[in-house]
Amino acid sequence: MTAPGTVDAEAYADAVRAGDRAAVARALTLVESNLPADRARARRLLRLLSPYAGTAHRIGISGVPGAGKSTLIDVLGRRLTALGHRVAVLAVDPSSPRTGGSILGDRTRMAGLAADPAAFIRPSPSAGTLGGVARDTHDVIVVVEAAGYDVVLVETVGVGQSETAVADLTDTFLLVTVGGTGDHLQAIKRGVLERADVVAVNKADGAQLAGARVAARELAAALRLVHGGSGVTAPSVLTCSAADGSGIAELWEQLRAHRDGQAASGVLADRRRHRRVARLRATVRAALLDVLTADPEVADVVARVEAAVSAGTVDVAHGCEQIVAACGRRTGG
Repeated sequence: MTAPGTVDAEAYADAVRAGDRAAVARALTLVESNLPADRARARRLLRLLSPYAGTAHRIGISGVPGAGKSTLIDVLGRRLTALGHRVAVLAVDPSSPRTGGSILGDRTRMAGLAADPAAFIRPSPSAGTLGGVARDTHDVIVVVEAAGYDVVLVETVGVGQSETAVADLTDTFLLVTVGGTGDHLQAIKRGVLERADVVAVNKADGAQLAGARVAARELAAALRLVHGGSGVTAPSVLTCSAADGSGIAELWEQLRAHRDGQAASGVLADRRRHRRVARLRATVRAALLDVLTADPEVADVVARVEAAVSAGTVDVAHGCEQIVAACGRRTGG
């Protein structure tokens, strides 16, 4: 099938909704494109698909490097497809500073799930976006949900520092760590742990089993202190092993129980309302940035201001005012 814009957009959206894997892949390429013409086509397609999205269980997965996130997703995803779920995995990789493409290949560490017809794995370059997710992750989620995937796993870059943006995109935020490294307690300082809904200490097998259990106890105690007096129930902490499969069934039960509890209390609906507003604001910011690059007059102002700031003849604050004013003139502000 050809790209939207060359065929009827409704027909293209229908192909995505029918679960046509080729159409889904092309749609994702379109929504991730930076070309102005593609951005316009992507907006048309997303308007058609959005009414059919929003019902999947969105699970964000973050953690320290080496925690085994990708292997854990492979095992968890295969368990879910065996239970009858259709699983989409969005693996956000660090971007090459030269090409903008992904440096890592998470798909290679999910070989079993990649071969599963009920699963769809999409690696996406972060393109320098902070927070562990890519700029278009929300739009990618809309496409795969409209295609019928009822569990969406969003694996973050894995820098372990500022990966809290994924919590605003998903229903449940899973933090994966390991025992015996000190990283499980260091995460407290980074602010990631406070956003977690479920914590899994992975690699709880063999010689590492005892250390994993100690880490789980320490994390559970620390979380009780973090959430004490807030009225918020501390996240569940459990051990598991992607290597031998132990604890994976219990992990899924905790993830499902978290979502079910939020749905029953109304928190899930509130979280999704907040998510829609946050996405609106992010889209507006992206549109303003597009003006900077797409409009010749604004681009000219940006180039002149950047040169002046570089030369030291204009300070940053004044330069910002000039660029914002130029955007306002071009957008009717």
